[in-house]
Amino acid sequence: MTGYDAAFDWARRHVAAGRLPTAVLGVATADGVVALDAFGATDGRRARAEDPYWLFSITKVLTGITAARAVERGFLTSQTPLTDALPAFGAGRDADDVVRLAHLVSHTAGIPEPTLDPADGLRAALLAPGRDFAAGAASRYSTVAFDGIVELVRHAAGWEWDADISAWSGELGADGFTLDPGAGPHTVVDAERLGLDMRGFASHRNPGAGMIGTATDLLALGSALLRIGRGERDGVIQPATLAMMRRPLTGDIPRLDPYPASAGQDWGFTLNLRTRAPGLIDRDVYGHAGWAGTEFWVHPTAGVVYVLLTNQAERPGVDADQLDNAVVSAL
Repeated sequence: MTGYDAAFDWARRHVAAGRLPTAVLGVATADGVVALDAFGATDGRRARAEDPYWLFSITKVLTGITAARAVERGFLTSQTPLTDALPAFGAGRDADDVVRLAHLVSHTAGIPEPTLDPADGLRAALLAPGRDFAAGAASRYSTVAFDGIVELVRHAAGWEWDADISAWSGELGADGFTLDPGAGPHTVVDAERLGLDMRGFASHRNPGAGMIGTATDLLALGSALLRIGRGERDGVIQPATLAMMRRPLTGDIPRLDPYPASAGQDWGFTLNLRTRAPGLIDRDVYGHAGWAGTEFWVHPTAGVVYVLLTNQAERPGVDADQLDNAVVSAL
C-alpha cells in the first residue's frame, strides 16, 4: 500500500468507528491495480477484496458507455428524440418540449422521478404523463431517465444494454458485472429501514442503478479509460467519444435538489463532472457515486482511478471528498 497509506487509513478508520460496515478500497493507474484492501464485516461476513457489492448509480457510467458506443457506431446521436423509440412518451408535454438523448444522459429531461422500487415498474414511470420542467430548462437527478436511454439503444442498435456491458467489460477482464443478486453482494445494512425492498429493486433490472460488481471490475474499467488516447485499442470507446462523455451538458441552468449548484458538479454524458467541487484538491475528475456509499472516480491528469465499495446508505460523519484528496495527494 506504499504511497496510499492515508487513503487506506481513511477507510480503516471509518470502519473501525462504525461509520461504515465494510469498505473495499482500490487504486489503479493506466497500467493496472496498484493497491487493494478490504475492511469490516456485514453480519459476520468478512469483507474481501474480491467481494461483489451493489453498485447503485455507478451503473449509470456503465450504461452511459454502452449508449456512447451506439453513438460512435452511427446508430443515434445526442439529439435523437426519445419518441423515436417510445412514441407514447411525452403525454402532458408541449409539442416543442422534445426530450432527446442529451437530456436523458444529463439529468435535464424533467421526467418526474419515482422511487427506486416503483410499484408499476420503470417503464410505467417513464411514460407517466406530466413533467417537472421543460427539457433542458433545469437539472434534477434522474434514474428513471436511464430506462429511456436503453430503449433508444435497443431501438436503434438492437442491443440489450446489460448484454453489451457484459461484452465490452469482458474484453477488459471485468467479467463480474451482473444484475443477478445470486452473485451474493454484501447486504445494504439499512435498506429495509429506509424502505427499499432489495428483492423488488433487483426485479426491475434498473439500467440506472441495478448493477452488481467488484472493485477489480471497476478498476479494470478505470485503467482502460486512462489508457484511451495512448494509441492502444482498449475495446471500450474512442478518444473522441470519451471527450464527448466528459463535455459538460448542464452549463449554468438551475440545479435542483438533491444536487444544487453548491455541490459543484456538471453533468456530462452520464458522467458526474466535479469541475467546481469546493472540497477537492484536483477537480479534473469524472465518475459517479452510488446510493449505498459506492464511489468510482477517474482523475485523468493525475493518472489515477479509485474505487470504494461499501454498503450503507446513511453515512453520517463520512465525507468521501477526504478520501479523494488522500488518493490524489499520494501522487
